[in-house]
Amino acid sequence: MQRTLARESAATAARSERPPRITLRSLLAGPGWVANALWAAAGIGLFVLVWTLIARQLGNPVLLPTPAAVLEGFYQLLADGYLVQDVLASLKRVFTGFLIAAAIGVPLAMLLAYFLPLRRLVLPLVTLLRPIPPIAWIPIAILWFGIGDKPSFFITAIAAFFPIFLNSFFGGTSVEEQHMNAARSLGAKKASLLIRILFPSALPMIWTGLKIGLGQSWMAVVTAELIAAQSGLGYMIQTSRLNLETSYVLVGMVTIGVLGSLMGLALSGVERYVLPWKRK
Repeated sequence: MQRTLARESAATAARSERPPRITLRSLLAGPGWVANALWAAAGIGLFVLVWTLIARQLGNPVLLPTPAAVLEGFYQLLADGYLVQDVLASLKRVFTGFLIAAAIGVPLAMLLAYFLPLRRLVLPLVTLLRPIPPIAWIPIAILWFGIGDKPSFFITAIAAFFPIFLNSFFGGTSVEEQHMNAARSLGAKKASLLIRILFPSALPMIWTGLKIGLGQSWMAVVTAELIAAQSGLGYMIQTSRLNLETSYVLVGMVTIGVLGSLMGLALSGVERYVLPWKRK
């Protein structure tokens, strides 16, 4: 009897020491990047399946090509080198405009958040210009800069400026006055208040503005390239549409979506190091 009880207790202890079984259901229900990746893969797979069924039902590749035809078009454009050239052209315009907007928007927002007279002077003008969509600036950009990279730089900078400026400004104005007064009581000058108090306190909102601004700039460059450029993903989409090459149009659209998502993920990854306290 005692031996039997000992065996049963040993078996129970062995079962309790075994690691839990990992199943697909447990992975899908669990937290972390594995579950997110599985759900994302399932969603994309379901979308591709529905897309394939609809394309086959239509039977017209000009209206809607199948995912296989789009994938074939992707390999063709990649092998010819056109896709890489257009991607690089679009990325150059996006990052140039984005950097211009950040270099102007963040310092201007900090100055307006600190100096009340300057805020009263400049903020009404920003409020007036902000509702104008970037696409409305394209005719002006063509008149001022012609066709090529310069109008695209201008449009992407306009698109990124307002999200960057507004988020930075609200971040600067949300700094508690007692922190500023404490720094003043310790002898901090205006430059030190801006650099060591105002800017670090506003950095989370600044980073949010940078992420939104980069996304807006990426969307605006495609719009600008549809009209005011002779290269880039937007230009590729436009020429493919005129030639009734719908698979190439969808290649450009998918490429835009993938690159935009990767840029957002890259900024979120950098944010963990720039704002380490947000990881907690």
